[in-house]
Amino acid sequence: MSANMVALAYLVASVFFILALKGLSSPESARRGNLFGMLGMAIAVTTTMTLTQNWTLIVGCIAIGAVIGTLIAKRVQMTAMPELVAFMHSLVGLAAVFIAIAAINNPVSFGLPEVLPAGSKLELFLGTFIGAMTWSGSVIAFLKLSGRMSGTPIVFTGQHMLNLVLAIVMIGFGLWFFFSESTNWTAFIVMTAIAFLLGFLIIIPIGGADMPVVISMLNSYSGWAAAGIGFSLGNPMLIIAGSLVGSSGAILSYIMCKAMNRPFLSVILGGFGSDGGTAAATDDGTQKTYRSGSAEDAAFLMGNADSVIIIPGYGLAVARAQHAVKELAELLHEKGVNVRFAIHPVAGRMPGHMNVLLAEAEIPYEQVLEMDEINSDFANTDVVLVLGANDVVNPAANVPGSPIYGMPILDAHKARTVMVVKRSMGVGYAGLDNDLFYMDKTMMIFGDAKKVVENMVKAL
Repeated sequence: MSANMVALAYLVASVFFILALKGLSSPESARRGNLFGMLGMAIAVTTTMTLTQNWTLIVGCIAIGAVIGTLIAKRVQMTAMPELVAFMHSLVGLAAVFIAIAAINNPVSFGLPEVLPAGSKLELFLGTFIGAMTWSGSVIAFLKLSGRMSGTPIVFTGQHMLNLVLAIVMIGFGLWFFFSESTNWTAFIVMTAIAFLLGFLIIIPIGGADMPVVISMLNSYSGWAAAGIGFSLGNPMLIIAGSLVGSSGAILSYIMCKAMNRPFLSVILGGFGSDGGTAAATDDGTQKTYRSGSAEDAAFLMGNADSVIIIPGYGLAVARAQHAVKELAELLHEKGVNVRFAIHPVAGRMPGHMNVLLAEAEIPYEQVLEMDEINSDFANTDVVLVLGANDVVNPAANVPGSPIYGMPILDAHKARTVMVVKRSMGVGYAGLDNDLFYMDKTMMIFGDAKKVVENMVKAL
């Protein structure tokens, strides 16, 4: 394939990638967006294959990866999607490091001069340390999200100063590698090792409540790592795809930080809600009281209401209760009840997680509203049904001095009646007790979300 044909094919693939991002901006067009992304990647991979003669090894590796990916995709639950995304980010970062090592070891095979020019060294340096930090940081995020590692922040004295010193030393070795006339493997290896270590140290002090921001941040890192390697290899497709991933991840991180009222730098420096809280005790140790009820009580209240807002959370995802919730909403609608769903920007540990679950159950998109669209309606709503959500409905966000003070929440506490379905009175990922659970207007319903909702349906 001629150079012009390759450039044209890469351009077409890039257009598909842009259309994919556009499609993924809405649940209604998400399937089409995924299709565009798959087509773009198929064109990009096919075009790249024409640039090499060593098809056997490449196709073999693709086949192995495809088998592994298919098996993982079939087994993974929707609730495990955040940690799966973190795992995928780690692979992108590690791939960037391996490509850089291969390019430095044998630059001629990558179309580079035998003695690497300064520009290529800089690009390889950037791609390597970003990729290394992405890999190790993503591994920690995966372990925390999957429960294999505690989600509480891991902090120690002098942590930030240690990170700063390591970053300066890493850059110093990177400059040594950059200014060396020949390939300086010592400087490169030390720089890469420190970058791996920094990735671990940057993520361990970040608590579970900030993990959605971490995931999008690592997504951005993986994109920039790919783009940096793309410059080194002179591959415009890698540059464009990496830049799209990097910029979209950065924008998403900003949106999520805004949704949580969290300065981005404060998230990176760690410790959201690290002081924690106790599940059902006040600061002076006295026991707080709450009112509990049954699914039948909840069905009676909702069946006689004029308006109901359902707030889905991670508990709904764990129980896979979306189909039962759809049946509940349809029954209420038949009784003349105005039923809507309220979605927090970071609900379910990842943006769009709840939207995807509700779309899977074919709940009409017009019934699913974002926080900014529906928050003003809570005060005029008869019943709010909270299904496994916690921090995103915690009124403590309105109390000065609270670790989550200023975080935008769904104003469920303003409704006339609130019903909360949870397995227990346990705290959320911010480690804070929820004042909503102890209000006079609130009724707690304990149990698996799917079973509770199914009992509500039977009662209706």
